[in-house]
Amino acid sequence: MQSKFRLTRSEDFKRVRRFGKSVSHPLVVLVMQKNGESKVRVGVAAGRTVGTAVKRNRAKRLLREAMRGLIPSLASGWDLILIARPALASSTLAEIRQALLTVLQRAELISPSNAI
Repeated sequence: MQSKFRLTRSEDFKRVRRFGKSVSHPLVVLVMQKNGESKVRVGVAAGRTVGTAVKRNRAKRLLREAMRGLIPSLASGWDLILIARPALASSTLAEIRQALLTVLQRAELISPSNAI
């Protein structure tokens, strides 16, 4: 995922977590909030429940890679946070991509026809 699409500042993470709406899946939780800009920014997080540092970093890398191909088809003007759940660490990229499609469609950020 390119850096221009990343949500990096701690204040932004806190704002989205506090005021955003969430959609959950057994592998990932999506928290979203309007950002007032014309682009989508995505932040990725993995807590200690996911596992050791190696597993958390792997989970974040997998989420970023799965999200990379979906960004062009997303509705613009949103800040998104993807929070890894423990089951994600042992999932394949295809399973994670499908989980992301599911939560994005439930959140109405991507239409089924735009999905890859």
